[in-house]
Amino acid sequence: MTASTLDTSARTPLKGWLAVLAVTLGIFSLVTTEILPIGLLTPIGEDFRITPGTAGLTMTLPGFLAALAAPAVTVAAGRLDRRLLLCALMVVLALADVLAATAQAYGAVLVSRVLVGLVIGAFWAIGSGLAVRLVGPEKAGTATAVIFSAVPLGSVLGVPAGTFVGELFGWRAAFAVMAVFTIGVLAALALSLPPLPSAGATRLDVLREMTRGRATRLGLLVTVLVVLAHFGTYTYVTPLLRQVTQVSPESITVFLLVYGTAGIAGNFVAGAAIARDLRLTFLTAAGLIGVAAVALPFLGGSQAGALVLLVVWGFAYGAVPVCSGTWFAKAAPQAPEAASVLFTSSFQATLSAGALLGGIVVDAVSVAAVMVAGGVVALLAVGVLSRARSA
Repeated sequence: MTASTLDTSARTPLKGWLAVLAVTLGIFSLVTTEILPIGLLTPIGEDFRITPGTAGLTMTLPGFLAALAAPAVTVAAGRLDRRLLLCALMVVLALADVLAATAQAYGAVLVSRVLVGLVIGAFWAIGSGLAVRLVGPEKAGTATAVIFSAVPLGSVLGVPAGTFVGELFGWRAAFAVMAVFTIGVLAALALSLPPLPSAGATRLDVLREMTRGRATRLGLLVTVLVVLAHFGTYTYVTPLLRQVTQVSPESITVFLLVYGTAGIAGNFVAGAAIARDLRLTFLTAAGLIGVAAVALPFLGGSQAGALVLLVVWGFAYGAVPVCSGTWFAKAAPQAPEAASVLFTSSFQATLSAGALLGGIVVDAVSVAAVMVAGGVVALLAVGVLSRARSA
């Protein structure tokens, strides 16, 4: 009898979906905490009297550390019950938020961001692949889409709410609120998750063997190209809206809210579409991102044009995490946790690399140039997928 059968055989559908919701809230907490400094960089920099570039370390550190933590923590955890591990990770995340909220030196803030990176890598690697164990294979596609909806929701709800709290009560209050929210998530996980014995300890040799597979390598290549293109460009979409579209600061919030809402829709549409044709769904998402990014500098001069392109872009990117995660899972059905580890590591490392490389292009050339360059990279992913067999 498999571990997944043991997990679901004695559980009602309601309990399974409550567990899915708890995992979704956990990832929402992670995503919000990871990107919360986007709206708080200026007050953090002013408080510690540091440059914007130095304050930007709060954004780049978690992604790179998450890429390292995904394999390191899951391998070190061995056969530890995944329910206990997920709860322990929420405790560490709450401590990281408290450390940031009470930091008297910038070094303490960076330590808190290191802890955030460690939690992101491990929680994502385990939590993103739990759908089939919580609700069974028949509902796994829908449950996976629900879990991945936490990514756009973190951008649409979490960051604006955290920024609003920071403006009213100071940036430390935003992290304090996240600490309280994370404790609530911890309680939800503890109450709803069933025992989740490891289906097989994730070992380094298992990860190495997976990377030798053709489907896994293709998934890695496409994920790197699409995520690099997205974060190399979207990180700098606000300057483009200011310079090219000439949008007011107040209106930019509305533009980004529309983008995020489209992302939520794209996430759920992709959850249904990948059941029919995963390769075509991933290819379409990459193509729409590429076209939207390339077109923005040329058609984004009007607010209507920019808004339409952002809707297309948001809808397409909403499909990317669920497409990528499902691709890795299909490439290694015998090792679902190892598949989640590769997904998490590749995604998080490329996320940070894209933001850094995009910044280099923006500083060296222009914000319009980075949009075109990123769009071309996304279209390269389309070329790769168009030559691949259906997945």
